[in-house]
Amino acid sequence: MRVRWLSSAVWTGHPRIGRALALLAVTIAGVVIGVLLGGHTSSDVGPFRATMTITPTLTGDTEVDIPPLGALLLDSHDGPAHLTVRLDALDRARTQALITDPAGISRASQNAVTDVSSGLVRLVLKTTGMAVVCTMILAALIFRRIRQVAITGLLAVAVVGATVGSAALTLHRDALSQPRYDGLLAYAPTVVGDAKKIADNYGAYADQLQKMVGNVSKLYASVSRLPVFEPAPGTTRVLHISDMHLNPTAWEVVRTVVEQFQIDVVVDTGDITDWGSQPERNYVASIALLGVPYVFVRGNHDSEATALAVAGQPNAIVLENGIVTVGGITFAGIGDPRFTPDKQSNASDSIDSEETIDEVTGVGKQLAETIDKQLTKINVALVHDPLSAEPLIGHCPLILAGHRHERSVTTKTNADGKTSMVMVQGSTGGAGLRGLESAEPLPLAMSVLYFDDQHTLQAYDDIRVGGTGLAQVSLERKLVLPPVLATPTPTATR
Repeated sequence: MRVRWLSSAVWTGHPRIGRALALLAVTIAGVVIGVLLGGHTSSDVGPFRATMTITPTLTGDTEVDIPPLGALLLDSHDGPAHLTVRLDALDRARTQALITDPAGISRASQNAVTDVSSGLVRLVLKTTGMAVVCTMILAALIFRRIRQVAITGLLAVAVVGATVGSAALTLHRDALSQPRYDGLLAYAPTVVGDAKKIADNYGAYADQLQKMVGNVSKLYASVSRLPVFEPAPGTTRVLHISDMHLNPTAWEVVRTVVEQFQIDVVVDTGDITDWGSQPERNYVASIALLGVPYVFVRGNHDSEATALAVAGQPNAIVLENGIVTVGGITFAGIGDPRFTPDKQSNASDSIDSEETIDEVTGVGKQLAETIDKQLTKINVALVHDPLSAEPLIGHCPLILAGHRHERSVTTKTNADGKTSMVMVQGSTGGAGLRGLESAEPLPLAMSVLYFDDQHTLQAYDDIRVGGTGLAQVSLERKLVLPPVLATPTPTATR
């Protein structure tokens, strides 16, 4: 039975107009169905597996989904097509290949734009084909005439072509520097700063990224140029990192150092995340891939959820005014008492009140009391803020901290004449996204500490890898010499 629901009402007075409207209505319906069914494709963009999707809309625009952080909303174009790009995951095999092959990193950087363009071309072709097929099937069911079916097929091609053309003609080329944020990324303007400034700097970062990661392979070779120090049998190697701030690149650098320097224990003095949110716990899953014990204390950007996520890793230990012995080294640690991401601005990170100072130094006093109660010697104390280290001077020979994103090593003496070495680590994550904002971005900083069989620090390597825009690797070894005692001046005798 032939369907005539379109003709009965319209074709009576104006048959040609009625037939044209019917053909157009079927075409639009078929195109919409085709776009919904086939308007998506997968594409490899460097190490990422991306899904691109076109959906009918009246406003256009582009949405970049970055699970679990949220989305970037770009006013990229006008017209009846909305583009969604979802960065599903990093492909482990491709990522590892890029990290270990500097030439591969270079090729990925150079081909990124081509990868995206190729994905969009495939998406348009697939969507057009599915729209034409669905339109012609719908027309065959309704009209059951080859001529009308052919006409709707041609109209479908024209509709899709007009949609793509309108998007190209209304393309807003500055949309990337003016994004809107959704989900956790809604906080990004506070963390990141000026979007256009970062977009500009990111171009330089992308150009140098392959060099930065590729140069990690030079770390081990650099040892031959360091001061003479041959770790004796029984030496324990501890890697000190801090302030990762969700930088995914940092994990690959850390893992390279763990493998090349035969690290026994990794110590993290906090701020592994930015917001301490539940979705960020996926970031800490890389801890398990290191394959060595991981000792952690919370920073002011880490929540209780962060600590639980870290503690959930099979090789991780979270210290909260606690003691643990790993690799023969006995650590005491306590987390930062603050949680600043829930404040209104980054100004809360600064120490600007007596109450805050008392709070931060107070946890150092708690840890000092815990250390003094121990019957065994504590080799290393872990805190996040260097202010918390002050009450620990003289209670432990070595104190590790972070927070300031700047490396420093000092020896301090308390009122009783007892000394401690205080090592403040730079940012192993290059301050995360905020590292893109500076004209001279922070390098990825970490240190390898060498302890002898008596658990005394003998030497340490300060490692600095590139940064967001830099491509150099530096490694400086320093020996820890025992204090030189003053020699009494002989007194002349008569």
